[in-house]
Amino acid sequence: MDPVRVGICGLGTVGGGTFDVLTRNADEIARRAGRPIVIEQVGARRDNPDCDTSGVKVTRDIFEVARNPDIDVLVELIGGYDVARELVMTAIENGKHVVTANKALIAVHGNEIFHAAHKKGVIVAFEAAVAGGIPVIKSLREGLGANRIQWLAGIINGTGNYILTHMRDEGRAFEDVLAEAQALGYAEADPTFDVEGIDAAHKLTILASIAYGVPLQFDRAYTEGIARITAEDVEQADNLGYTIKHLGITRRGDNGVELRVHPTLIPKERLLANVHGVKNAIAVMGDAVGPTLYYGAGAGAEPTASAVVADLLDVARNIATAHSYRVPYLAFSGVNDEANALPILPMEEIVTAYYLRLLAVDRPGVLARVATILAEQGISIEAIIQKEATEGELVPIILLTHRTREKHMNEAIRQLESLADIAGPVTRIRVESLDEQE
Repeated sequence: MDPVRVGICGLGTVGGGTFDVLTRNADEIARRAGRPIVIEQVGARRDNPDCDTSGVKVTRDIFEVARNPDIDVLVELIGGYDVARELVMTAIENGKHVVTANKALIAVHGNEIFHAAHKKGVIVAFEAAVAGGIPVIKSLREGLGANRIQWLAGIINGTGNYILTHMRDEGRAFEDVLAEAQALGYAEADPTFDVEGIDAAHKLTILASIAYGVPLQFDRAYTEGIARITAEDVEQADNLGYTIKHLGITRRGDNGVELRVHPTLIPKERLLANVHGVKNAIAVMGDAVGPTLYYGAGAGAEPTASAVVADLLDVARNIATAHSYRVPYLAFSGVNDEANALPILPMEEIVTAYYLRLLAVDRPGVLARVATILAEQGISIEAIIQKEATEGELVPIILLTHRTREKHMNEAIRQLESLADIAGPVTRIRVESLDEQE
């Protein structure tokens, strides 16, 4: 059979990994695809010294790749929003299939891109956009297709997980571990997307859409970072039987879909609590299959390239068979009125338990006032830790609450922070059991 000709745009970490995997495993890939998959052209602003591009056309104009009539599939690995969107839309308009690892592109522009691809009769594949080499999109979209997905929770950013792991294991401060992660190349010079949850929210948006068949709605995702987590929070969580993880959580309820990324206390015996370092893991609860867990390398050159090439194999097989049926991008065919009517719930309506840490003047009656404020908002206390101190000193009070609505907790925290005997802001971390019976 004629080869499938690929144009790679972007020759950085993932682009270089994809180039190397395609060339190194060319024979094995051809056997799986039923035809060769060859790199016809590369579009990159600069060369990658680790890639031998001799014998391959190289251009500095990535849009030349999108318009090249000899290319069947464009692989978009440049990242970002606007230029990537223009590149992908140009490729689609020129009748090319697209494979991308760009979670930001799919989360923000995916609805538009999928619509254009459907009209043009081409494929957009994006397995590598979420959790690197872990095949969670294919599993969720196809392998779990018989299930009504109840909830999904994931460690989907390796940088944040690396930081929290070392804070817990070594008792170090956030700033110290972040600097180490930057020195090791795990965190960018500007780590905002990772530590503030934006990167995880991109990925969670995609997973939630596939899980529930709702449109991509990144702008409705709640994001909260880990910069305010202290070594004391990590220690106290451990004392209470929990581990702090930066989770993306989505859950379907009667009134809508939760879509949130934030630091979370989870019981130490949960599998997600034992995912360490830069690794990713996603737990999915289906009504038929029960709990499943997907674990592995969530980033890196060749783990992500593994997912990119897997998508290329799917596209190549489709080209070979000229198959008219394709798995829907977001798992659900046609218009599902019931699913599409499910709104993304505002954070104020979320119900969960809470860990609270506040600094209080150690004098009689302070704890009673704290308990009264919580009780007035219908919030009951499950556990409390108060360290001994000399009267008049500031001492930390640690509270673990039962489940309550976020808006009630917001009001309670507002009132707590207004008390003269409470110093500084109240630290709030949500608590999730991730119970397999939920």
